[in-house]
Amino acid sequence: MNTERKFTVVKQCMIAIGIVINIVGAFLALNLRLPVYLDSIGTVLVSGLLGPVYGMVTGVLGSLISGITFDIYSLYYAPVQLFTGLMAGLVFRTVWLKGWRLPIGSLAVSLPTSVVSAMITAFLFGGITSSGSSYLVVLMNNLGMNLTLSCFLVQVLTDYGDKLIAVILVTATLRSMTPEMKLKIRGGRNGAV
Repeated sequence: MNTERKFTVVKQCMIAIGIVINIVGAFLALNLRLPVYLDSIGTVLVSGLLGPVYGMVTGVLGSLISGITFDIYSLYYAPVQLFTGLMAGLVFRTVWLKGWRLPIGSLAVSLPTSVVSAMITAFLFGGITSSGSSYLVVLMNNLGMNLTLSCFLVQVLTDYGDKLIAVILVTATLRSMTPEMKLKIRGGRNGAV
């Protein structure tokens, strides 16, 4: 079996660390009623280190555990984590998260998730979930804006802020890691970051 394809203990531990980061972030955001979610930092970290598939697994498992333990809504947003892991894994392989391009790369990560989140929020929950961003949806809707449009605009803004925070934290983390550390985590595979 090729070294690049092995699901090593180190990779398993990275996924576990990513899941814990997602759960802690989601718990803090939920209880502080923040307008961002903080539930994808671990997903972005694992995607940046190991690629999209590992990031997608991290995100979905984090959503499932969060949904079972403290936020039932999280279960319904597991598909959003699939898109987050996929897009972060793909964008980390490019130059779009380096220097002045980072905000644009973060937008590329957040746009697909915004569309999926907005559809889930509007059509499954009528705009109201456990998230602090629900306050913004209600405000915009009470000001006369269509519910679906309110959900979409709020999701675009909050998802972008959320993914920008995640990408900034992860790129800083990856920069602080030595090439040897990254190589060890990746199982001998050299990556773009």
